[in-house]
Amino acid sequence: MKASQSFLATLKEAPSDAEVVSHKLMVRAGLIRKLSAGIYNYLPLGLKVIRKVENIIREEMNRAGAIELLMPMIQPAELWQETGRWEKMGPELLRIKDRHDRDFLIQPTSEEVITDLARNEIKSYKQLPINFYQIQTKFRDERRPRFGIMRGREFSMKDAYSFDRDAEGLQRSYDIMFAAYTRIFQRLGLTFRAVTADNGAIGGSGSQEFHVIADTGEDAIVYCPNSDYAANLEAAESISLLAARGSANEAMQKVSTPNQTRCEDVAVFLKLPLEKSVKSLLLAVDQENGPAKLFMLLVRGDHELNEVKAGKVPGMSESRFASDAEIVRACHSPAGYLGPVGVHPDVTVVADRTVAMMSDFVCGANEEGYHLTGVNWSRDLPEVMVADLRNAVVGDPSPDGKGTVEICRGIEVGHVFQLGTRYSEAMGCNYLDQQGKSQPMVMGCYGIGVTRLLGAAIEQGYDERGIIWPISMAPFEVVICPMSYDRSEGVKAAADALHDELAAAGIDVVLDDRGERPGAMFADWELIGAPYRIVIGDRGLKDGQVEFQARREVQAHIVPLTQIAQHVMAAVSAAKQSVS
Repeated sequence: MKASQSFLATLKEAPSDAEVVSHKLMVRAGLIRKLSAGIYNYLPLGLKVIRKVENIIREEMNRAGAIELLMPMIQPAELWQETGRWEKMGPELLRIKDRHDRDFLIQPTSEEVITDLARNEIKSYKQLPINFYQIQTKFRDERRPRFGIMRGREFSMKDAYSFDRDAEGLQRSYDIMFAAYTRIFQRLGLTFRAVTADNGAIGGSGSQEFHVIADTGEDAIVYCPNSDYAANLEAAESISLLAARGSANEAMQKVSTPNQTRCEDVAVFLKLPLEKSVKSLLLAVDQENGPAKLFMLLVRGDHELNEVKAGKVPGMSESRFASDAEIVRACHSPAGYLGPVGVHPDVTVVADRTVAMMSDFVCGANEEGYHLTGVNWSRDLPEVMVADLRNAVVGDPSPDGKGTVEICRGIEVGHVFQLGTRYSEAMGCNYLDQQGKSQPMVMGCYGIGVTRLLGAAIEQGYDERGIIWPISMAPFEVVICPMSYDRSEGVKAAADALHDELAAAGIDVVLDDRGERPGAMFADWELIGAPYRIVIGDRGLKDGQVEFQARREVQAHIVPLTQIAQHVMAAVSAAKQSVS
């Protein structure tokens, strides 16, 4: 392709609302333009990258035996009402009405629609297993769209749904999709990690997320360098830091701690290690009738409560933090002085695993201005429910027993779920088994954020000059930059001939025939992120030479003109093989 036949729209400055690198560079490189908050036009170069990503996804999904279809963006409310998500999904679900005042929505995901399709089309065990997928536009009405396409409202997603006869079949389908996802992200040339995750609003049993590793990632990933263990911070298991509970060596005492409401301040005031303190948090679960049910959750003073884990405590799936009035009514004390000793029997106390093993610890006295020291289980307060309640921290023992954990940042780009019968039972999606008995289909769900992958790749690969694409995602693999293309017949002839030879060999090449000055031309293509650049000028041609430079390299290499085509093809081939 010639640059004059494309549409290059590079900018020297990023928009003022661009917060992250990928947003800034995608706008400056002419990949996207903002239409509205969280909604973008994809310019030709951006669309070209999307199509390359989609092609790899399709190849691997087809290879894994999935079958492509296309479902509507607009979905009827009745399907979502069957599963209860019409009410539960909240304001992120963009609800609309047609001219007949019937309720519809713009799809954020398609579990209901695919389940409806399956219940109407699949009747027998002979038709199972089957896996359908689509690449389609989605819309989620984010409260605060930000980070460009990383947290946009409209986006493109590949979603797939498997249907099996039983749990064993689901596991096989899940494993096939996990392997396909691994191949997809490897072929895209991204550094990634699969992590154990929370299921969130989609539901189901087990799930894993695929994260592109990047310092700017929104998600914290807990992993063990010595093993394959990795989990999203929300789902990372935190085992007790104490192997056994120590004996009670101190008497419990009430001590004055005026104006000391934080564990850190109390520890300093009492000249005790922060690890000796216990943080008490009061949460509430609203009831249909009467006051909210209250839970007091205990974590060590230097730890933070994991709200997702708290939501898994029996009875706490719909919890919230208690109001000041609820705290005072239940504990006769303002927040900052709460503790489990003598708490009202209507308050359910739950201790984190580490807290359950502590002895001689410090906690609030349920009296303003006072804390208790030397508190011990059994002697001073009864044994309580124990659960994993806290966020993991660097240096925690790995749950698999193979060392300690580290934490890095990641950008979620894929998620695989074992849905089970969550949707099939709600929607009557059944099949007849070999005995002629009706059984619910067992489902899996598998998503990849197609457009999000562009931002994630850039967050992982960039420098002060612009984007550094993996070879498989770059809008062009090679750019030819001729000096004085519009003024030198020799340069023009050599550049045209090389362009045609590379194109005929299947190289995705672009020839910059705009007649730009070298500095401006180089800056554009470094910003856009072409993996390889060839410079052709009169001076080099006199010696039968051209310059070849990889995007990540600082210096160009001199290559004979007669060998440059083979040199380029070898470089591109090697780069592709390294990620295949």
